[in-house]
Amino acid sequence: MRTARALPSQERLSVLDAALFELQHVVDVLWPRYEELAAASRIPGGGRADPHEQQLLRALFQRMPIAVVLMDRESAVRRMNFAATQLFNTPAGYATGRPLASSLRRDGQAALRSQVAAVARGEGDRSLTVRLSQPTTDGEVRVTLAALRPPGEPQPAVLAAFQPVTGHAAGGAAGAWRPRSGPDLAEVTRHAELLDLVDDMATALLGAALAGAGPEAVLVRAAEVLAGRFADWVIADLAPSGDAAGAPRRVVALGPAGAVGDRTVSLAAQDPADCPLVVDALREGVSSLRVSPPDADAFGRDAAGAPVLVREEVTSLLCIPLRTSPTAPVRGALTLFRTGGRNPFEMAEAGAADRFCRHIALTMPSAVPSAPAPDAPAPGA
Repeated sequence: MRTARALPSQERLSVLDAALFELQHVVDVLWPRYEELAAASRIPGGGRADPHEQQLLRALFQRMPIAVVLMDRESAVRRMNFAATQLFNTPAGYATGRPLASSLRRDGQAALRSQVAAVARGEGDRSLTVRLSQPTTDGEVRVTLAALRPPGEPQPAVLAAFQPVTGHAAGGAAGAWRPRSGPDLAEVTRHAELLDLVDDMATALLGAALAGAGPEAVLVRAAEVLAGRFADWVIADLAPSGDAAGAPRRVVALGPAGAVGDRTVSLAAQDPADCPLVVDALREGVSSLRVSPPDADAFGRDAAGAPVLVREEVTSLLCIPLRTSPTAPVRGALTLFRTGGRNPFEMAEAGAADRFCRHIALTMPSAVPSAPAPDAPAPGA
């Protein structure tokens, strides 16, 4: 199978068919033996397999030279190995629980979700070709999906192996991402830019805290740091102030320099309760990372009835609840749009946004005043 891609195209199918036939024979021979060993390794009384063997399997998973991701039936990441963290440019801890489809270009997102669901239903293993959303990734990626049933879990999981179609595996084993021998200049630059952004955000928030600014002024200062630099649109909403009958309020909507008049005014005047993404963030504490958002109405409509995401040509968005910890009450929501030809948000950038949103929540006073702070500009300014 490794040498098949070096053959002429008319000869590849016959070689691959023969290889698959041999692999099926291996499965027929080894699978019964594997079941015997698995049954013998279980501890009497319903216990699990030897913990040392489980540690060995985890180590093998992490050290595999190809990118491997374990997902649930909704394509949410449960675990990824080191090669996958390099491929998707994100820490494994941040990716856990988030949909892997958001890291793909729009034309492959629905296909991956449907194929993962089919494999989880027991309809057989399969593979497909997708493209990653990161602009630094060249060529296509082949995804092979297989069903797994982790020990002690009632629901099956799906194992996805990612192999480069062209270019990435040169000089190494087929399908392997080799660790970089030196630092990648573009990646180092992006990392430095994120650190500068987090530092500037912390400076602005500390200044707001020392000045005794109210929640509205804190959100305005944070939005000014992000506008244009990190996102084309920055929209901040406040959660109801402890009153069950209260309603969320839009505090600020900052857009690009060309977004004047009705575009800015309509977003600043929009009711957050009409934005499904904001409602999910405020009520359920749900963070959203969308690339080429498939739901045009996810952020509601403007006064003329046009979907906001369509009108502003949003290519990717982040909507993050503002709270001091995963169990703390949500104090607001921050929504970021990137539009036009700008690169979509990556998971690493979403992780940085999660951090400074927690810093914003820590800076916001718990008591919400009834009017904007005196030094805060009007929404949409």
